[in-house]
Amino acid sequence: MSVRDVQQKFEPRMKKTIEAFQHEIASVRTGKATTALLDRVKVEAYGQQMPLKQVGNVGVLDVHTLVVQVWDKSMVGPVERAIRDANLGLNPTADGQNVRISIPPLTEERRKEFVKLTKKFGEDSKVSLRNLRRDMIHEIEKLEKDKQVSEDEKNRGKKDADDLLHKFEKQVTDLITQKEKEIMEV
Repeated sequence: MSVRDVQQKFEPRMKKTIEAFQHEIASVRTGKATTALLDRVKVEAYGQQMPLKQVGNVGVLDVHTLVVQVWDKSMVGPVERAIRDANLGLNPTADGQNVRISIPPLTEERRKEFVKLTKKFGEDSKVSLRNLRRDMIHEIEKLEKDKQVSEDEKNRGKKDADDLLHKFEKQVTDLITQKEKEIMEV
């Protein structure tokens, strides 16, 4: 095994961390209707917790309205309750076999809370990236200890691990800045 092999093992993991972060912040409200807002909503259906997407189609009606077309009419009430209980600040209303969700404008205080939440998710992602870097360096040092790579290769590998970390941390920072701008837009 070489230093390059170690890097190729850890880079996809770092990319997955970024993807998970993107998915996480997609569900943070910005004042505009987006189906990602309801991604984390779980509905009590058929005796178990199910993602909302498994009991109906989620769509955007207009800039300030989402609609869930529930497949089973008996699930309209539980869907409505799940959205209300998801602590998203949304108030769904049943409309036949559909559930309409108006997206109210965000107050300044609520916007700041969402920015803080986004930054928390970002910091959690950066911690994950740093942990991956630590594991990567540990494997590189183990290769040198086992005499599979030279000290120069080890040092170059450590520098590459740092560069990789900085590249992905910058992506997280850029995503936070972009999301903060979306949230604070009036």
